[in-house]
Amino acid sequence: MSATTRRTRRTAALLLGATLVTLTATACNSTGGPSVSTEAKQTAAPAAGAGGSAPAKPADSKPAESKPAEAAKAPAKVGDTIALKSTLEKGNTADVTALKVVDPAQSTNEYLTAADGKHYVAVQFQIKPTGAKAYSEAPWSAAKVIDDQGQAYGPTLADTKAGPSFQTPTNIASGETGKGFVVFEVPNGTKLDKVQFSLDNGFADQVGQWKLG
Repeated sequence: MSATTRRTRRTAALLLGATLVTLTATACNSTGGPSVSTEAKQTAAPAAGAGGSAPAKPADSKPAESKPAEAAKAPAKVGDTIALKSTLEKGNTADVTALKVVDPAQSTNEYLTAADGKHYVAVQFQIKPTGAKAYSEAPWSAAKVIDDQGQAYGPTLADTKAGPSFQTPTNIASGETGKGFVVFEVPNGTKLDKVQFSLDNGFADQVGQWKLG
């Protein structure tokens, strides 16, 4: 048995175990229906001024026009960060960023390639746990890509030359960051439109979504 085959079987076994545990916990701890989060996390506002206070407005200046509260915000895109939370554990939260999309992505193994008429797409994510708990999950099972027709594609176990994949499981201490690629196999000619990611090994009610292109 080749090293690649052993690695694939070991990874699949770990993912199956994580999925079964998550499904059982979800059945006992469901807190409501799923939601898709498309709003990027806001960065800190720049410093006000040298003295730490905002500059005074001229006496004749007009107040800035307020925008309608219902005005739609632009959806998160590649490079943006979305704050995600677990369904199973209240203190399990993380800032997740879709950093890069490589389409097509070339396999690192000449014997493990995409099927005829298909190709690999690699998406790099950054994960930063923001709660009290460390992130200890399988990012491989937590992501999917969606094309412009609404068809979703799950991940594959392939490694590509785009960069290192996440380990299974991935362990990241609270406040630290980890990066890795998740690989998908999609039909040639597919126009991808969105990428999604969620906690709880992909079973959290809240799903982060980034617009591609």
